Amino acid sequence: MAVTFHEVDLQADSVTNVVRVHVSGKLTKEDYDLLVPQLDQWIAEHGKIRILLTMEDFHGWTLSAAWEDTKFGMKHFRDVEKIAMVGDKAWEHGMAVFCKPFIMGKVKYFDKSEADKAEQWILED
Repeated sequence: MAVTFHEVDLQADSVTNVVRVHVSGKLTKEDYDLLVPQLDQWIAEHGKIRILLTMEDFHGWTLSAAWEDTKFGMKHFRDVEKIAMVGDKAWEHGMAVFCKPFIMGKVKYFDKSEADKAEQWILED
């Protein structure tokens, strides 16, 4: 599956069950209105997922988008095995720490210079 819309590019691999999400700009509720049904469907068809989130020129979320993200986390608390977050800003690292209580899986932040390490980590068992 590959989906591209406003600020998000989503690609999912049925072999590894890794969903690669590339975000830039500022995410809105409308982005989540398109993203969440795709993720819901993928989880329903393939089970637990791993997310490789790459943030490039990322400016965060609108308040309504942050709420949609929180709702997704609560709904799929047990459905996400790992999240690898790749970025280049200190607050993005803080976001990885903030996300940990909202999923059962592991969350780890990588600087953009460590993108290869993030890819290895998300694929490890």
